[in-house]
Amino acid sequence: MIKKTITTPYDVAEHLRTPKEMAAYLEACIEEANGDAAFIAKALGDIARAKGMTQVAKDSGLTRESLYKSLSGDRIPGFDTILKVISALGLSLHATPAIKK
Repeated sequence: MIKKTITTPYDVAEHLRTPKEMAAYLEACIEEANGDAAFIAKALGDIARAKGMTQVAKDSGLTRESLYKSLSGDRIPGFDTILKVISALGLSLHATPAIKK
């Protein structure tokens, strides 16, 4: 008899516990996004869920509903929304010279 393997969905938000982990995750997603803004928005959504969507909504001045929609990965939120969310998450954006491949 073959034993069935039981799996559970993986939720990265359960593994983002510290600001350092959140920043490293976002950095990795930006590197892997290849220009896909919705992918980066989804990564911000993962971090927001880890931090608590209600608190992020309060800190960003946005509603929970608009955050879920904006950060679902199904749409590309406005840059003002991205900046509000990044600030509410306690993160910041930095620019460095691009490395030519």
